[in-house]
Amino acid sequence: MTALDFTHDPRRRSWVTSAGTGSEFPLQNLPFGVVAGPDGEPYGVVRIGDEVLHLGGLAESGLLTAEAQTAAEAASDGTLNALFALGSGPRAALRRALHALLVERTPHQQAVATLLTPLRDVDVLLPARIGDYTDFYVGIHHARNIGALFRPDNPLLPNYKWVPIGYHGRASSVRVSGTPIVRPHGQLKAPDAPAPVLAPTRRLDFELELGVWIGPPNRLGTPVRIDDAESHIAGYCLLNDWSARDVQAWEYQPLGPFLAKSFGTTVSPWVITPEALAPFRIPFERPDDDPAPLSYLDSPRHRAGGGLDIALEVQLSTVRMRADGDAPTPITRSSSRHMYWTVAQLVTHHTSNGCNLQPGDLLGSGTLSGPDAGSEGSLLELSGGGTEPITLPNGETRMFLEDGDEIRLRARAQRPGAATIGFGECVSVIDSAITYP
Repeated sequence: MTALDFTHDPRRRSWVTSAGTGSEFPLQNLPFGVVAGPDGEPYGVVRIGDEVLHLGGLAESGLLTAEAQTAAEAASDGTLNALFALGSGPRAALRRALHALLVERTPHQQAVATLLTPLRDVDVLLPARIGDYTDFYVGIHHARNIGALFRPDNPLLPNYKWVPIGYHGRASSVRVSGTPIVRPHGQLKAPDAPAPVLAPTRRLDFELELGVWIGPPNRLGTPVRIDDAESHIAGYCLLNDWSARDVQAWEYQPLGPFLAKSFGTTVSPWVITPEALAPFRIPFERPDDDPAPLSYLDSPRHRAGGGLDIALEVQLSTVRMRADGDAPTPITRSSSRHMYWTVAQLVTHHTSNGCNLQPGDLLGSGTLSGPDAGSEGSLLELSGGGTEPITLPNGETRMFLEDGDEIRLRARAQRPGAATIGFGECVSVIDSAITYP
């Protein structure tokens, strides 16, 4: 686990004005990303407040040395894959160097200021080339809620508490926050219909998830031990794994998710590093009457700090709300505390058969619902399977998403004695289905 150091000190402030009190991106965060300027060329950056710092320019400035210089050079082109591959040593060295250059009273303020660009003047892009994408199912309350809709007497399947469930998704349709989602077509079959029809989904849904960016690879045929798993994690983001529930209900047996999921996944653009999240580690715990994880998924070190405490929120904005000038309304709040399996366990299990993960691969946590009403991580749960519409403050109702609806995921990590950091937004609006050719 990442140790705390001076970069986590909440008393330290940046000379960048927009990184002050209330910012999601203070001096203690420093996430990485990729942006494009007016010429359209992508380049790696670190975000501080409402500015982005050009890492390629910093690498050429002479202000860095050793591992920090190596990391800045690796992050200077149009993807962060090379930075991810370097692992935690160079990444942490660059974080310490950036902190020293951005903290108040640094002697290098004038030189560094020339490398800053307002966020409003750039376009944010996907931070990495995604080779593979795997979505998991670690939210036990979501699993129970969904299971109860179909198996009221036995919501959890027998394997849930023994094995981290996942499926391989579609990397090509992962898009950065702000990209619209086109309502997908699929085969739909009503219970009393003699045959399915091809039509736009009528049950479009969001899923509130954390995304995990993979760093250094493991060789094919070489599993990752649980106590080494954290070293293969490059960072975190928000992830919305959109779902066409009616398409999914018809197609998922016997092989699981397919076209109901592959039409789109949205991620937030900023890679929140494990170093930034070090103050928000929590013990990994299980209820006393639940089975202990198998030995390859367990260790004393992992139990001591394998979990994360991140507050999560979903906001909805309709066409009418935006026309009336109404702010997006929160419709659910949850937490990463409700992950039944940790991120380290996901990495370890994913590689337990020898599967090789690559820098820039993306993992989704699965829907992170909480145990209480108002903490459900999808509309399928919030609406009781489409039988109980939720009512918005302006009187509109929703069971599933309508064209023009905008979904916004937010996340914030906070605790006494630590600076609060945020993830930014993971936002997308629903476009009407295209006419099928």
